[in-house]
Amino acid sequence: MEALGMDYRHGEWIGRHCHAEDQLIYATQGVMQVRTERGNWIIPSGHALWVPAGVGHEIRMSGDVCMRTLLLPAQERPCQVIEVPALLRELILAAQRLLLPDSTPLAGHLRALVLHELVNARRVVSHIPMPRLPRLLQLCERFLDDPAQDVSLDECGVRLNMSARTVARLFQRELGMTFAEWRTHARMILSQQRLADGAPILHVALEHGYQSASAFAAVFKRVLGYTPRDCRAGRREAPRAASLH
Repeated sequence: MEALGMDYRHGEWIGRHCHAEDQLIYATQGVMQVRTERGNWIIPSGHALWVPAGVGHEIRMSGDVCMRTLLLPAQERPCQVIEVPALLRELILAAQRLLLPDSTPLAGHLRALVLHELVNARRVVSHIPMPRLPRLLQLCERFLDDPAQDVSLDECGVRLNMSARTVARLFQRELGMTFAEWRTHARMILSQQRLADGAPILHVALEHGYQSASAFAAVFKRVLGYTPRDCRAGRREAPRAASLH
């Protein structure tokens, strides 16, 4: 197990790369957006993303970020954002602070404890699925850059030079959801970034295509299972808790 630590300023980013080992990306402060070929992930402070070996990813920083990561042997786990409880947090920080050679008994104990904590970690809804079809992927990425835009299926069809019905069919085939469902889900996931930064709820609502804080809050609660106020206060509980397996 290898531990790495680095601090970043707001707006900095790490270009696309991958590791031979599985990686646990953790932020003690700030919010990170991780883009992979399997989708996009928002990592608020106090949370971590598991990235399997060989999965290319890039990371963008929102706010000043204190990133602490672990490189671990491949575990056959999917990309997944988890809550980091107090014990796991201290284990990550201890591994980064001590920088023990893998051959030492203490390193083995730390690794075993980390893996044990990961098995019981609570998952959170923080994934934005992305299509593989290049034209559809480009459309989705443009929307993520400006989630306030109220683009319709017909407008999507014009941009892609295809009918609205074809666009709808492609979304269903690629992502298993309608365009409207994907757009709503993406807005809610992205909005967590701004809420975690302490932005007023009304401002976040307007930035994500809603005309009132109440309408935004109702959809946020329905999609994520907790309220925007909970998110700002750091209280997040996934509606369907499960282990990382």
